[in-house]
Amino acid sequence: MTDPIADFLTRVRNAVKANHKVVEAPGSKMKQAITKILFEQGYILAYKFEADSKGHPIIKIALKYHPETKTNAIKGLKRVSRPGLRRYASAADMPRVLNGLGIAIVSTSKGIMTDKKARQENVGGEVLCYVY
Repeated sequence: MTDPIADFLTRVRNAVKANHKVVEAPGSKMKQAITKILFEQGYILAYKFEADSKGHPIIKIALKYHPETKTNAIKGLKRVSRPGLRRYASAADMPRVLNGLGIAIVSTSKGIMTDKKARQENVGGEVLCYVY
């Protein structure tokens, strides 16, 4: 697999479109950090980091739906930086997703964080994805 982050985002995107309640994906430290950000920002209901029978890490994510309208909290996931074309942004040029309604997940020297936190800490980095 050449782009495991894109695979992770695609699994979540497909589960959202199919109205699944839970989605499983292979785990890594970067995917765990992305999952924690999605939870902190209110895009997912819960998550759990486990290991399968062979000891490989697995991430289980409970997707969040509105109780009455049954619409999902995640409207879109878009991979920005990819192996073929890396995208970097300085703290001043950090992208705003949907004029501040969405988030950009950024990999910085201080860890993986949202675009707003990167602006506060005045650090730039690789723009991994947009979530809205």
